[in-house]
Amino acid sequence: MNPSIPNQLPTNQTLSITTIARDADEIPPAPHHFIHYGTPKTPSPSPSPRSLSVITGHTESVSCIAICGEFIITASHGKEIMVWQLPDLRLFTKFGHGRGSVKALVTIGTLIFTAHQDSKIRVWRVSRNLENIFKLVDTLPTTKDYLGNFMKNSNYIQTRRHHKNLWIEHTDTISCLSVDNGLIYSGSWDRTLKIWRVSDFKCLESIKAHDDAVNALTVSKGTVFSASADGKIKAWERLEPEGSHFLKGVLEGHKDVSINSVVVSSEGMVVYGGGSDGYVMGWSVDSWIRVFEVGAHKMSILCMCMKGEILCTGSTDRSIGVWKREVKGLTKISVMMGHEGPIKCLEVSPSSIGGGFLVYSGSLDKSIRVWWVPNGSKVEDFNSKIANTITSTTLF
Repeated sequence: MNPSIPNQLPTNQTLSITTIARDADEIPPAPHHFIHYGTPKTPSPSPSPRSLSVITGHTESVSCIAICGEFIITASHGKEIMVWQLPDLRLFTKFGHGRGSVKALVTIGTLIFTAHQDSKIRVWRVSRNLENIFKLVDTLPTTKDYLGNFMKNSNYIQTRRHHKNLWIEHTDTISCLSVDNGLIYSGSWDRTLKIWRVSDFKCLESIKAHDDAVNALTVSKGTVFSASADGKIKAWERLEPEGSHFLKGVLEGHKDVSINSVVVSSEGMVVYGGGSDGYVMGWSVDSWIRVFEVGAHKMSILCMCMKGEILCTGSTDRSIGVWKREVKGLTKISVMMGHEGPIKCLEVSPSSIGGGFLVYSGSLDKSIRVWWVPNGSKVEDFNSKIANTITSTTLF
């Protein structure tokens, strides 16, 4: 079974390794957790974003989504990590129960890193050779890291009154993760940014990054951007491959407004931050000056994702805004409605499809929705006989 997609797809559209095409009347019934929405029979001259399907199965709010080869991985505040197999998005397996509420997850090759409310990062390996395909292989900080640090008093820092912890430990919920160039970056409500090496899971640095909780991280062209409840986005960089990170710039948001999400344009020149007041703010990387702001939602923006010239914003108001990037600002394309709760996470598919791309959204209503979003340029003509074209990428 394949999720329906818009009918703007040409017959020769190739997305990645495998392409499967079916006539509309050949689509098999959907399983109970996958709901299809109708595909128009004729092309639309002005295509707009649309909801394709709804995936249910989580028992608690969906907190994060990641794409891992042939899988979509979703996690919840209820400690569940669920794996959905592409292309039909059937439930493949579950793992991670009892490990603490999952706040963030990222993937690197066959490794999956999950950040938890219990202040730990857990590492899972994907292997077809194991009965348990998603196997827990380590927890950060590792035992080796502990043994290498606990004997020296200088390795302990004051975290609370009359309480010290090793500098390699997060002392509060880990809220966000990002990966780049063999490094993992973790941000926490303890206000720190920590840097870990993928090859041996060693903690390399701990930075007192903000005056309040770190809410989001992203990496662009070697620069790490951390967004915080203190109303700032900070840019961190290191000059040498093995050197320490230093503060490169500070992006000031609205006073007394938490910045909950951050993304950077593909060319790395504009930083976008989503605030708790519903505004999207944009800063120039050249000058570190805020160059625009847009009242995008009436309530807090919780997440954002970007592909090319299109920015999507998810809000507490239960809507997803779709925006086209302009030279200095944003133009609204559409608003996608359907979730019955705040939008907590957004993830964009790396593949283009039918002149657009797929966006996955997770909500406090416990569901995941799949959307098709046009890429902002002229959408390609299509053959009306093709109702479905699905791509499958293989991890192994």
